[in-house]
Amino acid sequence: MWKYIKPRPGNLRLWQLGLLVAIFVLWHVLTAPGLVRPFLFENDRQAAFFFGEPLKIFARVWAWFVTGADIYHHLWITLQETVLAFGFGTAMGLGCGLWLALSPMAAAICEPYIKALNSMPRVILAPIFAVWFGLGVASKVALGITLVFFIVFFNVYQGVKEVSPVVLANARMLGASRRQLLRHVYLPSATSWVFSSLHTSVGLAFVGAVVGEYLGSAEGVGYLILQAEGSFDINTVMAGILVLTAFALLLDAAVGWGERRLMKWQPKTGETEKL
Repeated sequence: MWKYIKPRPGNLRLWQLGLLVAIFVLWHVLTAPGLVRPFLFENDRQAAFFFGEPLKIFARVWAWFVTGADIYHHLWITLQETVLAFGFGTAMGLGCGLWLALSPMAAAICEPYIKALNSMPRVILAPIFAVWFGLGVASKVALGITLVFFIVFFNVYQGVKEVSPVVLANARMLGASRRQLLRHVYLPSATSWVFSSLHTSVGLAFVGAVVGEYLGSAEGVGYLILQAEGSFDINTVMAGILVLTAFALLLDAAVGWGERRLMKWQPKTGETEKL
């Protein structure tokens, strides 16, 4: 019966925070010299060399944001690339998804090309974008757009295709124009699909920005991580990963906030279960 028990909203955050603290405590115990000697390594320092030490990682994050305050420029560049890639990729995916879903002839013609582009490992386009757009923000945004676009496109395309024929027939009987159908039938149907894709797209936008900074850049959090990897500074690498993860979660929370604001018409999970 325990699997049917749901945590109360007041205790959920405490459980989540407790799990996070437990993970970092275990990490510290396994990597701190003299506490536990891992069976996979010859000495205590090897575990810290490969996996880093949480206290030193937090010290690096503190130095970045408080003591030295030298990460803000790099973080701003990475966030700028991520938000631009996320915004343009989402807009392009939404527009193309609606167009092809409502144009069967165009969809039939473009289908093999869309499948071919989607199957391409798009990360390999990063050097090409660097040649086309230079080593600045534009090449990272272009790579991020290619990662975000297809996630949004296929979700919008599927959402429009799954509009109820009964709803469409009733709307047409009431005299709805093509624009009214788009606004009041197709877009609401695709909206839930769009927001489900946006939660995934946020992470992919970060991937595009960081990979682009890896392959050619002189600024950005990805550049800081690359420099740390070159000197085998695992603590700085882990600190950069934690910073990127934290800001990816913040962007995802912003998407969730927008979803709750725009999807008020949808019944909540508890209300659905009561029905």
